[in-house]
Amino acid sequence: MENTRENKMGTMPINRLLLSLSLPMVGSMLVQALYNIVDSVFVSMYNADAFTAVSLAFPLQNLMIAFATGTGVGINALLSKSLGEKNFERANKAANHGILLALVHYVIFLLIGIFATRAFFSAQSSDIDVINYGVEYASICLIASIGIFMQITMERLLLATGKSMLSMTTQLSGAVINIIMDPLLIFGIGPFPEMGAAGAALATVSGQIVAAFMGIFFNRRYNKEIHVTFRNFKPDMAIIKRIYAVGLPSTVMASITSVMTFGINKILTTFPSIVNDAQSVFGAYYKLQSFIFMPVFGLNNGMVPIVAYNYGAKKPDRMKKTIRLSVIYAVSIMIIGLLAFTLIPEILLGFFNTNTVLGVPAFRAISLSFVFAGFCIITGSVLQAVGNGFLSMCTSIVRQLVVLLPAAYLLSLTGNVNLVWFSFPIAEIASLIMSIIFLRHVYKTIINPLYD
Repeated sequence: MENTRENKMGTMPINRLLLSLSLPMVGSMLVQALYNIVDSVFVSMYNADAFTAVSLAFPLQNLMIAFATGTGVGINALLSKSLGEKNFERANKAANHGILLALVHYVIFLLIGIFATRAFFSAQSSDIDVINYGVEYASICLIASIGIFMQITMERLLLATGKSMLSMTTQLSGAVINIIMDPLLIFGIGPFPEMGAAGAALATVSGQIVAAFMGIFFNRRYNKEIHVTFRNFKPDMAIIKRIYAVGLPSTVMASITSVMTFGINKILTTFPSIVNDAQSVFGAYYKLQSFIFMPVFGLNNGMVPIVAYNYGAKKPDRMKKTIRLSVIYAVSIMIIGLLAFTLIPEILLGFFNTNTVLGVPAFRAISLSFVFAGFCIITGSVLQAVGNGFLSMCTSIVRQLVVLLPAAYLLSLTGNVNLVWFSFPIAEIASLIMSIIFLRHVYKTIINPLYD
């Protein structure tokens, strides 16, 4: 089994390997994006204020995903690199500690869900109905977040050992359950009570918990490359540091998105006559853009273990080809997204019953950043895979906090909300410049020396 794993990651033709690992994840990510969209479509049909509340809840939900996936990136990179070096003891420790960290993160968000949700929504809105819907929705998502943390951790363990089909199965199962339960619990169909926004949250966590149990089962039954056990387990700070050396920058980068979206929603409150509509448009954009970005993240999930494994196995040619093909695929996906957001924004906005007068120029302005973003996302993941996550984190901080938010604020001073959206392509150009510089640095200092 171990030799099969080595042959697959170290000798299979790169394009076929990348596609075999990525396409199942791209498919599951598309379903993941679909159920996020379906979730919001049903909520928007139920009540406009409920949809605004769910949109405002995005920073909290994204923060949970940031901690889960960021730690998962660290686990994935350490596990794959350890397998490439045939250090199976360290691979097992990486898996054990990943589960421990998932439980610690859950406790943190459990406390946030109990004590901090009302203050969070009150900081973004003065509409009491929006606040109440938001508290209902977010409290359930956070208090029951054990599902999302365990689901993502289990999926990363499967992915790190090349079992992308099993990882995809867990995601698809959770997504399907969510899609089925959404209308039943939101509108109270059949024997189910009408729960509105709270029903959407309950459907979401139900899918996550089922997916988590499936992930645990698949790892115990089929993932023979690693052995997870807590018998005589003692936390090892050296392993935790190695996980966070790669994972923490990824967590910070994803968390910055929460800060950015919270900041944009605050900036939009400076337009009091249209604030709810503007926040709804921004929420609709973030739901729909996931349908474009999720496939790229799925591509990343296939790329990272290939790069990390061949880095450990000292095979620079395979690393370079993986990076090159990943960039081509990512940019191609983003071009499709750019065309959709530019040519049919009215249709996209119609799914959420949002204001097209505000939404059309917003979608067209923001989507200008898509093509640049494809290259930058791949570059950031390459930096993480070779242990240079700090550089990736710097790029994300500059793009979203140093450039995007200040640009959005300055553009808001014009009194024209349509200009605020141009802060996104402005920030992505800055990110592109930094990504090119950092990728050249990685080639010069890490990849090319492997030829020696």
